[in-house]
Amino acid sequence: MATVTTDKEPNMRTIIVIFPAHPEASLLLRPHLHEAKGKRPEVEKEPARGGGEDVWSAQAEAEVAQGGGFPEHLVVMVNGLVGSADDWKFAAEQFVRRMPEKVIVHRSQCNSATQTFDGVDLMGERLANEVLSVVEQRRGVKKISFVAHSLGGLVARYAIGRLYEPNNKTKSSSEKSRDEGERLEGFIAGLEPMNFITFASPHLGSSGNKQNKTFKFFSNVSLMFRFFHQLPFLCGLPFLERRASETAHLLVGRTGKHLFLTDNDDGRRPLLLQMVDDCDDIKFRSALRSFKRRVAYANANFDRIL
Repeated sequence: MATVTTDKEPNMRTIIVIFPAHPEASLLLRPHLHEAKGKRPEVEKEPARGGGEDVWSAQAEAEVAQGGGFPEHLVVMVNGLVGSADDWKFAAEQFVRRMPEKVIVHRSQCNSATQTFDGVDLMGERLANEVLSVVEQRRGVKKISFVAHSLGGLVARYAIGRLYEPNNKTKSSSEKSRDEGERLEGFIAGLEPMNFITFASPHLGSSGNKQNKTFKFFSNVSLMFRFFHQLPFLCGLPFLERRASETAHLLVGRTGKHLFLTDNDDGRRPLLLQMVDDCDDIKFRSALRSFKRRVAYANANFDRIL
């Protein structure tokens, strides 16, 4: 695994790993995670009012009954293309079992199956509304993190832009953490932004199958480049992928246009280009900067989707 940290953005890291990108795929390589290490806290689950499912530890609930506090850190998990909340079932349970007193996990369900064809913006709006519903239901939460897979990373970025609230106040002494005089950049749905983590997310969009001529004499390198920027339903066939930017919208609707940067709604720039900076009504860049930690995970090999 390799980690690259930029000088200008010390909290922004790109981490390359060789594990499968899908949330469920790593279970095949890491069966030891299923093994119990002592007595594991039981997991409680409840459908959220706005859709999806909330997961937390029964141990935390017992402490509330004894006068303790409920977990204050909300972790929102977002699925990718043609995915669902079930993709995060195992991961959500592991979160609450390893940090029973700290987190409550919400598995988002507002963008499932063919709903993921509706476009990044519409999915982002739905996710933002779902998060607001969860925060309204769980009034005790104070912090928020996002964990997203594949297309879900773009959806989450759009949603936080919609949920962002600038902060003009310095944190009180009781709220300061590691750094003296630390100042919050802003809030997400009224909560303190903590972690924004994506797995195999196409943050730069996709460009179809484009052979890199620079490496044409190196067959192994060329083969690797052929597998970049693919859509799973094209089966890795180069002649289909070369036409992907022209036909993706026929298969995955507006999402295809957004991924290949071919959208121009009302003559505006492609949505993914808009999302690299703040817009008049949605503060994409400021929202992302507000998180204490921002991490993008990607596979070094064998990720034919990216």
